[in-house]
Amino acid sequence: MPTFTTRRDWLRHTAASAAAIIAAQALPSWAFAEELVRTPRQTEGPFYPDRLPLDTDNDLLIVNDAITEAVGEVTHLTGRILDAKGNPLRNALVEIWQVDSKGAYIHTQSGNRERRDKNFQGYGKFLTGSKGEYYFRTIKPVAYPGRTPHIHFAISAKDHEKFTTQCYIKGEQRNARDGVLRSVTDQRQRESVQVPFTAIKDSKIGELEAAFDIVLGWTPTA
Repeated sequence: MPTFTTRRDWLRHTAASAAAIIAAQALPSWAFAEELVRTPRQTEGPFYPDRLPLDTDNDLLIVNDAITEAVGEVTHLTGRILDAKGNPLRNALVEIWQVDSKGAYIHTQSGNRERRDKNFQGYGKFLTGSKGEYYFRTIKPVAYPGRTPHIHFAISAKDHEKFTTQCYIKGEQRNARDGVLRSVTDQRQRESVQVPFTAIKDSKIGELEAAFDIVLGWTPTA
């Protein structure tokens, strides 16, 4: 077991480990078609942080070097940013934001903000590597009033318009009643944004893992 002197060292190690796992993963069966199923664009919503936290790294469970972690089911969220042919998009900025375990965003107009978990960062960002990979440590999303559990994503890259979408829990019963998800009329696209959140074998604290690949209509810049 390696020894880490700082939280930054730990994040660097876990991101590298996640990249190795992603590289070893096989593409899903639909990836062998001429083009991959493109991830549907979805609304940014009203709660993109209006005041970004001082800590904006990819570990949303610890704010700066605090000792107390956020409440929630620890989730290792990985994936790749790809073009429609399956080519990885390197140096793309991936942003995520979501409610805490009490259903509050880090936004001044969020409902339930008076009970917000101050140990949950609520927002994070990651610059993709050579294989288009990203990694976040966060919590399994919970419901917000009127919405099924979800995580917001924004992808930015040079010479491209920002792309926003959302990630959902596969098998979540509230998905069928969610207006934003139901607005995706193409069945394959709707299925592509719903991913399993599964238990990590031998995890002593009940950690989960989820993999969400985002396929864009972009072509890599030369």
